[in-house]
Amino acid sequence: MREYLLTFFIAASVTYLVAGLAGRFAYWVGAVPPTRDRDVHREPVPRLGGLAMLAGMLVAMLVASYLPHLRGVFEDYADARALITAAVVICLVGAADDIWDLSALAKFAGQLVAAGLLVAQGVQLLYLPLPGGTFVLDQTQGALFTVILVAGAANAVNFVDGLDGLAAGVVGIGAAAFFSYAYLLDVENGVSRMSTPALVSVVIIGICAGLLPHNFHPAKIFMGDSGAMLIGLLLAAGSISLTGRLPSQDVESSSFLPTLLPLVLPLAVILLPFLDMMMAVVRRARAGKSPFAPDKQHLHHRLLQIGHSQVRAVAIMWVWAAIVSFGVVVIAMVGGWTTYVLLAVAVLVMIAFTTGHPRRLLRRSTPLDV
Repeated sequence: MREYLLTFFIAASVTYLVAGLAGRFAYWVGAVPPTRDRDVHREPVPRLGGLAMLAGMLVAMLVASYLPHLRGVFEDYADARALITAAVVICLVGAADDIWDLSALAKFAGQLVAAGLLVAQGVQLLYLPLPGGTFVLDQTQGALFTVILVAGAANAVNFVDGLDGLAAGVVGIGAAAFFSYAYLLDVENGVSRMSTPALVSVVIIGICAGLLPHNFHPAKIFMGDSGAMLIGLLLAAGSISLTGRLPSQDVESSSFLPTLLPLVLPLAVILLPFLDMMMAVVRRARAGKSPFAPDKQHLHHRLLQIGHSQVRAVAIMWVWAAIVSFGVVVIAMVGGWTTYVLLAVAVLVMIAFTTGHPRRLLRRSTPLDV
């Protein structure tokens, strides 16, 4: 655990220190777009925060490769090395979009290349856990599902990146839940606690935490597509790597939910942004617009329209991310009616707080003047 903590602090520290340089570089290359009608911020803010996150990831992975216990992750598995290559590619594609505003097709092509690099180096889904057994994937099917998962995660995180600190907080919280599951699963199975999924999760938490001081309202820098697609890929790759640590015969002999969790958890983390993305596609298609046409009807826009401030809206989304991601882990690892009741109560309270008018809620909580 000490090596994981060291990796976290290195990732966070490097990201925090490089973020300022990334902001200056963004001004130099012109990655400071003017504000648009759908933007919440009033003043232009530099992008390219993803370059700082990539720097934090690379330094943290480099240090981890020399630590006594984590060194084995790089020696015994190709996952970590493949992940570094794919992360660099997708971050550079995102950086190009931050600077030159690439077309949606060009960005998607870059995502396919990054996912293809993972597949080419052996990081892909081998099977899908299903009730009563597993569906073993052949090479083509595994590659196809891997590409879908990586591209879907990258785009979903990109969609949620609409308020200061929103995407970094949501993904960081989800990665913390994923780390807890990966670590507990290794302990339960009696295998090495040093694994690629846990290491990737720690790196995600670190780079998100390192960017947040610069990215929280009022933001001094945005992660941009370079950061959003990076952490989306890392999240998806971590889940793919975790399924590879569970042999299909072990999946068939165990309960359904815990074995499905490696795939469910990343989807649970990005559940809200993914639903938001699907709703946006349907909404724009009905209006006869392109699915990629921007608008101001995302979930975070709706929270602001209700009357929540930016900070409160971000906090609400963070809490929802924690309830969903940690709730899935607790259900899978603990279970029991008490768990379901507590989660149901938490969901009901958050629904009331999310949909209630902020001024009315504040009035109820404020004591009457004497």
